[in-house]
Amino acid sequence: MCKIYNTIGCLTTIKAHLHKNNIYEYHSINELIFFRKNYDTTRQKIISNHHFLIEHERNLLSAEVAQLDDSIRTRKNEVKQQQMLNIETLKYQMENLIVTDANVIQVFIGYAKRIELKLQIQFNELISNFRIERAIKRLIQDHHKKNIRYQFIVSNPEDAVLQSGSSELQELVRKKNVIDQIKHSIYGALGEQKVVNELKKLSDDCIVINDFTCQFHPAIYNQKENDYIQSVQIDHILIMRSGVFLIETKNWSRNSVNNPNFYSPVQQIKRANLALYRILNGEFSVAESILKKSSWGDRKVPIRNLIVMINNKPIEEFQYVKILTLNGLLNYVNYFQPCFSNAETEMIAAYLLDISENN
Repeated sequence: MCKIYNTIGCLTTIKAHLHKNNIYEYHSINELIFFRKNYDTTRQKIISNHHFLIEHERNLLSAEVAQLDDSIRTRKNEVKQQQMLNIETLKYQMENLIVTDANVIQVFIGYAKRIELKLQIQFNELISNFRIERAIKRLIQDHHKKNIRYQFIVSNPEDAVLQSGSSELQELVRKKNVIDQIKHSIYGALGEQKVVNELKKLSDDCIVINDFTCQFHPAIYNQKENDYIQSVQIDHILIMRSGVFLIETKNWSRNSVNNPNFYSPVQQIKRANLALYRILNGEFSVAESILKKSSWGDRKVPIRNLIVMINNKPIEEFQYVKILTLNGLLNYVNYFQPCFSNAETEMIAAYLLDISENN
């Protein structure tokens, strides 16, 4: 099986974006695609769950409000009866107060005691309602709170459901917005992974470097476009005995393929080819230090440009770039005759890996 190095570029971009937005639960492209595909179903499931929770809460509140009604009545009667008992006790004490005529002091004491009992009776009668209200105050408050909630649920069941599930729904929407921002990267990563899976079928003397990046100081002058190449990013570099293949993967729809406003992957891979040519075949290049000398002259590393379109590809042909669909990838790269030894293949790959890791 072909040796694979590095994570595919789109996947690296996706992970960085998700982690930046505190989303860690998705571990594969298929999970992200499943989330986007089943967003409406997931949202409806959340709402259904909270319908059940609100229905359960409504039934519970109904029972609790009824129970509080009973508790208020019971407690009210208990306090009322206790108050009546206290008053009756005081009246009994007053009615059975014995006042002797022994002396003036005892008469005065008895008279004062009667006044005290009478005042106690009047005081108890006066604050009876207050004591009752104080005794049931917390029950009344609890009843009021639960009854308001119960009436809200009964009158506005859908609003209650949305209110109950608001945090989950808001988080779901947040995740969707974050994931939608990278939807092109998601389908790009899916395409790149398909290419990697296809390349894995090659023999074990082949090497694939995913997400090859390199910066140039100073920048490389691109004479054809009259600009400078400061850096390149290549989806896959395949190094095999027949040469080096630059592979750019596009998982585009038919509309995207025909959209003239999209940046041309042909131009993109040509720029990458120029940069890689300077690395492998330029002055003081790897070709001089790695490739075995030939009696015919200095050897070079053949670099071929390849664009793999997962679903749709243009009907046109382009100079210096081969465009094909996924099912034609292996037949194409296996078509070329070997020009490297296994040792040379591994040395070229190690050289490119070292450049990628240091960038």
